Amino acid sequence: MSLYEIVELTNGDVALQRADDEGHEPLVVIRFSEESLAFLGEAKFNVAKAMIEAGMDAAGELADEQAEAMFDDATNEPDEQEKLMLH
Repeated sequence: MSLYEIVELTNGDVALQRADDEGHEPLVVIRFSEESLAFLGEAKFNVAKAMIEAGMDAAGELADEQAEAMFDDATNEPDEQEKLMLH
């Protein structure tokens, strides 16, 4: 099981990375414009966290849909004997 952390990069961007995988490219990087930063202030981390959580939820739903589609394809395939039968 991987643990993830939200960190601030040296350039001020907010990133999601594996906690035990320093030195590698972050999984997600969020860059706020200067105008956004002026509005958000220190709340940028809360906003970034909400954005990352929404993205992870969407990715989880996509993975579930793909797994379900693969299962449906596998269960709907005719077996070899059915393929050879004449109807």
